[in-house]
Amino acid sequence: MASIRFGTDGWRAIIARDFTYANLRIVAQGIASYINSGSGLGKSVVIGFDNRFMSSEFAQECASILVGNGIKVHLLKNSAPTPLVAFAVRHLQCDGGIVITASHNPAYYNGVKFIPAYAGPATPEETQAIESEIQRVAEGAKVYEIDLKDAVHLDLIDEIEMEKAYFNHLDKIVQRDYIKAAHLKVVIDPMYGAGIGFLENYLTGLGIEVKAIHSHRDVLFGNTVPEPVERNLSDLRRAVISYNAGIGLALDGDADRFGLVDHEGRFISGNQFISLLLHHLLATRTVRGPVVRTVATTRLLDRIAQMNGLQVIETPVGFKYVSQALREYNGLLGGEESGGVSVWGHVPEKDGILACILAVEMMAYSGKTFSELIEQLYRDYGQLVNRRQDIRFSPGRETQLRERLSAFRPRTIAGLKVLSISDQAGMRWELADNSWLLARFSDTEPLLRIYTESPDLTTMEAIEKEICEALEIDY
Repeated sequence: MASIRFGTDGWRAIIARDFTYANLRIVAQGIASYINSGSGLGKSVVIGFDNRFMSSEFAQECASILVGNGIKVHLLKNSAPTPLVAFAVRHLQCDGGIVITASHNPAYYNGVKFIPAYAGPATPEETQAIESEIQRVAEGAKVYEIDLKDAVHLDLIDEIEMEKAYFNHLDKIVQRDYIKAAHLKVVIDPMYGAGIGFLENYLTGLGIEVKAIHSHRDVLFGNTVPEPVERNLSDLRRAVISYNAGIGLALDGDADRFGLVDHEGRFISGNQFISLLLHHLLATRTVRGPVVRTVATTRLLDRIAQMNGLQVIETPVGFKYVSQALREYNGLLGGEESGGVSVWGHVPEKDGILACILAVEMMAYSGKTFSELIEQLYRDYGQLVNRRQDIRFSPGRETQLRERLSAFRPRTIAGLKVLSISDQAGMRWELADNSWLLARFSDTEPLLRIYTESPDLTTMEAIEKEICEALEIDY
């Protein structure tokens, strides 16, 4: 058996090579043993699945093992977004949730996310405990299971639908009246994923005129990757312009991340949106609390928070750290540059559906396009330009790249003085002029991610060029 590791958001592996029924059974038993290690009887979990190849069947296999361990299973009837599963865990007061998904990874991946009772991503301590249980099973501990037909008779499993309850919960967070009065047109791209129908149904119910693309199941995701980043949203851009829509809204494969394009088809980055959202929440809500961001997320949030008397909490990359800080400090907003966000009053799990609805609310409240909103934001707080590059490398090259990163300790980068160097969250260089650079390896794919932020594009590109030259990779 290949080593099973939980990265920033669960276990992901290539279907048929490592993501097999045999390995899935080991993981499911490990999770069941972890759940049963807690105090009390009458344990229960929610199990959901995305639109990937055989995700429904894999979910049923997990269910047979969970019920075999005496754990009641609430199995979602249809494919479901991860944030809906997280909501269901809290709504039904379960001991946890399992989602069969590989989120935004390529189509040949699948995976398992575990959501603890607090309805957010598992902490490193929890995933380590699950990994220990998985190792016990891999070394010969028994896998328990019950046929699902027998589980029905034993009242250990039921099928549930949670869309209505989830929408009722969103109603408590969203300012519906702003949206109802706006008469906007939007285009939605769920990227063939588990978010199909959710934005369409919610926004249509508020009087929004909606057109959807890529809104049917395709296990190959249209031969692309279900990640709502700029390079994957050309169809959405064209549809927005063709339909004369106010905004384009995209979701990733399990709908926990979002992507946006404005009325002219320009991509709105996660950093821009999260900054706008903080500004919007401060203008439209009375609740206050700390702002939580990852080390890879824009410092524009810091400027907005500082000018409004709010604390900023920086975390390592991974929404599990953001979630933990949101819970511990009762945060107003938590975000990461890769399109993950949650807000006060919601479950501490990133939710692309909620983010997209709040984007529509922002436009409705302001009466402005996103381009106008961004221009106003920069006038109020100053501009910062940022970008992430994903460098895919061949097997065996990681060691060389790590050595070059560790050795890259210049006194200046792109003519800017290096103020500090840290290796706590990848390699990070804090530079003069409010610039910074971060390089870190993905936990789930052979990727080196390089993040850069600076007050202007020219400086940012010079920083990128210098790090790429030091690593001997193409720029």
